[in-house]
Amino acid sequence: RLRLHDGKLIKDRRYHLRTYPNCFVAKELTDWLIDRKEAPDRETAIRLMQKLMDHYIIHHVCDEHSDYKDAKLLYRFRKDDGTFPLSKDVKVFMRGQSLYEKLVSVEESILKVREENSVKYQRTFLGSEMIDWLVQEGEVENRQEAVELGRALLEHGIIQHVSNRHHFFDSDILYQFWINFRRRRRLTELLNENSSRALSESPDSPFCLRKLNPEPGNTSFLSVQTNKEIKVVSAVRRSSITSLSGNSNAYFSAPPTLVFPPVAECNPKSVLKRPVTNEELLSPGAPYVKKTLTIVGDAVGWGFVVRGGRPCHIQAVDPGGPAAAAGMKVCQFVFSVNGVYVLHLDYQTISSLIMTGPRTLVMEVMEAIE
Repeated sequence: RLRLHDGKLIKDRRYHLRTYPNCFVAKELTDWLIDRKEAPDRETAIRLMQKLMDHYIIHHVCDEHSDYKDAKLLYRFRKDDGTFPLSKDVKVFMRGQSLYEKLVSVEESILKVREENSVKYQRTFLGSEMIDWLVQEGEVENRQEAVELGRALLEHGIIQHVSNRHHFFDSDILYQFWINFRRRRRLTELLNENSSRALSESPDSPFCLRKLNPEPGNTSFLSVQTNKEIKVVSAVRRSSITSLSGNSNAYFSAPPTLVFPPVAECNPKSVLKRPVTNEELLSPGAPYVKKTLTIVGDAVGWGFVVRGGRPCHIQAVDPGGPAAAAGMKVCQFVFSVNGVYVLHLDYQTISSLIMTGPRTLVMEVMEAIE
């Protein structure tokens, strides 16, 4: 919305002797989305804007059209005409964003990288520290009100206990902002078919306010194996190969039906020789060493497959991908992702963390000592 204002696509427009303030022409916006590479084609651009309509973010200026048409019709952002619905959920989200912006913009911020149980976490603070700050800054009247605010933020997935084991308390328990409000997001994240699950579990997702329980099912990303077969697996590699299925959306798609051989089915046999538990990995003197890998994603992703759960392991690594270059190997166990401890999570949740996180991925893995 702000970029459209800056680019003068949103402006007062006259139609049939009437002036409509702060609106845009649908066809011009579709062109803009494609020119700025926010959408790969017109069909995707229309789907994106329809999502915004469905979520009451934009609307036709006279509310005569309930769907988004790629035509010379006038639409407007509801924030520009005061009709944006401020539900309780949205108000909590906006309050969280406001507090985050205030915290990151001050010197000596209470938000710091901290370590707990040998795991580093980003954007962390102590519960009592946050309450002191809220009272000091006049954000709340008293400590009880601060606790209630903290609990609302946690229940909406904006902050969390670093290992997700406690609600919000006025204590020395360590919490972190679960959403990085300053990460620039692709508009196409809205088209994730599994958004009700994947995006709500994302540490950076602005699109879902409430955290939901993970649902079973495939995340359907593609991974190119060493023998060049194409397998539909739950992986963390955003591959442009999806376009071969005929789907116009190369980033997020339903499981593709590939019409050429060879094709292998999901759920390949685990590469692990035997199951390994978290207790075994973490026990003193266990024959495992922890390694930190920094993987800079390329145009199609990071190039590896995560499988299993509690703990998850690396099932496959593209030998020509960024993960292999960073030293990733099959059978390694995933300890943390971008500072978030993940030994207790399943592969769907870890895939969501990675897919919606920054392009530079920092992972801690545990590898068996030879």
